[in-house]
Amino acid sequence: MSYWIHNTARRTPRVRASLLALLFLLVCSSAYADTKGKVGGRITDGKNEPIIGASVQITGTTLGAATDLDGYYSIINIPPGTYELKVSAVGFTPTLVKDVEVQAGQTTTINATLEEAAVQTKEVVVVAKRPVVDIRQTSAVTIMDKSQIAVLPVQSLNDIVNLQAGVVDGHFRGGRIGEVQYQVDGVTVNNPYDNSSTMPLDRSVLQEVQVISGTFDAEYGQAMSGVVNAVLRSGSEDHFDWSFEAYTGDYYSPNDAARMPLNDKLNPVAIQSYTLSLSGPTPLPKTTFLISGRSYTNVGYLFGQRRFIPTDSSNFETKTFYPTGDNKIVPMQPLYEWSGQAKIANRSVNNLQLSYQALFDYRTAKTYNFAYRLDPGAQTTQHDISLIHGIDITHTLSSSAFYTLSFRQNYFKHTDYAYANVYDPRYFAAGPPLSSDINYELGAVVQGVDLGRFQQETNLLVFKGAISDQIVRSHLLKAGVEFQLGPVSFGAPGTLVLATVNGVQSLQALVNDPNYPGVETFHPVSFATYIQDIAEWHDVSVHAGVRLEYFDARDTIPSNLENPANSIQGAPLSFAKRATPKFDIAPRLGISYPVIENGSIYFSYGHFYQMPGLDNLYSSSDYARLLKDLSAGNVNYGVGVMGNPDLKPEFTTQYEFGFKADLTDYLGVDFSIFYKDIRDLLGVEFISTYNDAVYARFTNVDFGNVSGFTLSLIERNIGMIHTTIDYTYQVAQGNSSDPRETFNRAQAGYDPRPRVEPFDWDQRHTLNTTITLLKPNDYSVSAVILLKSGQPYTPENLTILGGQPTTNSGRKPASIIVDLRAEKDFTLGRVGLSLFARIFNLFDTNFSEGFVFASTGSVDYTLNPAGEIQSLNDPSRFYQPRRIEIGISLRGN
Repeated sequence: MSYWIHNTARRTPRVRASLLALLFLLVCSSAYADTKGKVGGRITDGKNEPIIGASVQITGTTLGAATDLDGYYSIINIPPGTYELKVSAVGFTPTLVKDVEVQAGQTTTINATLEEAAVQTKEVVVVAKRPVVDIRQTSAVTIMDKSQIAVLPVQSLNDIVNLQAGVVDGHFRGGRIGEVQYQVDGVTVNNPYDNSSTMPLDRSVLQEVQVISGTFDAEYGQAMSGVVNAVLRSGSEDHFDWSFEAYTGDYYSPNDAARMPLNDKLNPVAIQSYTLSLSGPTPLPKTTFLISGRSYTNVGYLFGQRRFIPTDSSNFETKTFYPTGDNKIVPMQPLYEWSGQAKIANRSVNNLQLSYQALFDYRTAKTYNFAYRLDPGAQTTQHDISLIHGIDITHTLSSSAFYTLSFRQNYFKHTDYAYANVYDPRYFAAGPPLSSDINYELGAVVQGVDLGRFQQETNLLVFKGAISDQIVRSHLLKAGVEFQLGPVSFGAPGTLVLATVNGVQSLQALVNDPNYPGVETFHPVSFATYIQDIAEWHDVSVHAGVRLEYFDARDTIPSNLENPANSIQGAPLSFAKRATPKFDIAPRLGISYPVIENGSIYFSYGHFYQMPGLDNLYSSSDYARLLKDLSAGNVNYGVGVMGNPDLKPEFTTQYEFGFKADLTDYLGVDFSIFYKDIRDLLGVEFISTYNDAVYARFTNVDFGNVSGFTLSLIERNIGMIHTTIDYTYQVAQGNSSDPRETFNRAQAGYDPRPRVEPFDWDQRHTLNTTITLLKPNDYSVSAVILLKSGQPYTPENLTILGGQPTTNSGRKPASIIVDLRAEKDFTLGRVGLSLFARIFNLFDTNFSEGFVFASTGSVDYTLNPAGEIQSLNDPSRFYQPRRIEIGISLRGN
């Protein structure tokens, strides 16, 4: 006890400085998710007595610590990677611990016993033994490093995420799409417009991926279901690294031409990917760089025939058609992508690291539409530009305290139109898309062009910062704040309408028209702050924290919703009042407690808030314009669902209880039971006005709950074999799967009142298995097996009173998808060469959680073939066919 009193007093000036730094951060910066790891443990002699003052250093770095009176040490602020740890003390033989793996946000325990030595002796070399599972984690967390990712048949970050227990096609433990926080190096890359990730990432840039599918600590916000944190690679100070990878491939389904036409022959250049990376030191002292770039082309597996062109003209009365196309087969869902990463980091100033990083992605694509298969030039084209760049500062205050600052710009722009300029003469030469009846080519478009136009742009400035302080041996205190602001705009960049002038219909372009306002811009502001304590005593771990979140839509709503446009004579007037800022406090708690050797039970609980996508706040939120002509005594479905800038955050309470253990040196188990109570979900309410007109608007009215369990078995390195098996059982249900579902029910004449039903993604059983056969520096073979039970659908032949369908009362068929990867390594002098092959959807499965006919629950047939003949001939209803890729990679240093 006397030691702790003395030690605290001795540390008071530094603690005071830390608190002042924290106060500074709370004023001017924001929350920074954990991208660094920690190494800790105990150093003893042969009699298990503590060695006081032993030096523990991470070789090749300035990171290290000395042991305390009880022999314990801790080293914080370590970037993810594999290191060597050197332990030394006077009178003892030095020990070098190799293969020490450090992961973001986790503690790696390294204990060492030193041998007494009267004279200088050669150091002892040992290899760190990594536990199969981390028994001090307080929730479901999966971490994959670049070596694990490299041998699996995965290419993108989303591929990696969908392998994890509890994840179903982007839904984390039964939550809606858009409830996950995606981060790159601890900084959000979510677009608040729809809460989706703006930066697609290829595996070539990934150092480590952390997926949290259960509860999560207070440092993470604006998410209700999970967190994905991608840590990117960096350069080395002592050598150059370079790598090049190229692969080609195609979709191949020779025995299924009826379902997938034109995929029976291989085109070896239909898919092309080229990636080049270079990293290493610069001429500047302690300065490293990394630069990489990728070009990717995929023409897809859905095709059309250019029989018609947009400017063709047909006589629909006589059913006479005049095609002038060249009849070429053209891809209708191509994707072309160019992406890159650049990073420079400097450590020339003592205890200070400064880095600049930029990520860029540009892609152009088309979305398949069966109606345009004979006039593919009439399709719109989507263009996406993503740019994320900024400065990160890490300042080490002492061996046990550091703070980080981050300043980022997150820019994203999406456009979707046939031609960029609304006045483009090709619009007026072609006119709107026109088709004949079902008897001619199943109603295919034979002239005209898609007139749809949409643009969405987000330009956020993100200011972040946090401080971490190992205030005593067992307590790591973290605190930080987050601030985001910037314009978010969306709408039609000019609208094309058919107008009748002097009895003649013609196409007109409208820009800034009062009835078609075009692209509108909004300026929301969000702020958050948190404080968190991570307490670790031996194998006991407690994570306790609280997070405060603030959001201001900075927009207005009508003060009187019963006369929103002041169009009802004699009714009380309405005026524009400001939407109220939203404050929420979210407590988080997680506990892990050992119950057996190398095994712990854990419990976690938390409140999680997230604002709905901003499109739901601002889209159709001009009440005065849209509701000025409400029809008295009727439900006005024609105006759609009104936006609501006064929406509250959606809210989830999560509970999780589990057990983690290393059963043997090579087998681990992680069992978790979870429950989520979901409230204030986005839904629709109907507002009655003074003249009995009714309109719909978004509000926080929907609800749901999810319960289930996950069981993970991890087998590591029985000889050359590594296996993981993840099983998830869950029940996800609520009153609506889509925020507009209540509106759609009412519009169809059905009872809109809420009732609990399975969500559309309620997949009861999911089994993910990975098997890897690996001989390092020689060869590897791996397989991913995904077994899924059927998700629900609404049968058309099962109805309740009034003919209303029994929503989601049927089940789609189960499915199994198998992906393979094989690689052979060679050495050519100082250059490493690998040849690899990958097969996705090995067995050419044609269905996996997609479209089914409501009359049969099958993707292949319907009881109403005449009425659904277009769907019966549409190949896009099937799962993507087998994909084969072969490639080569070169690397050296």
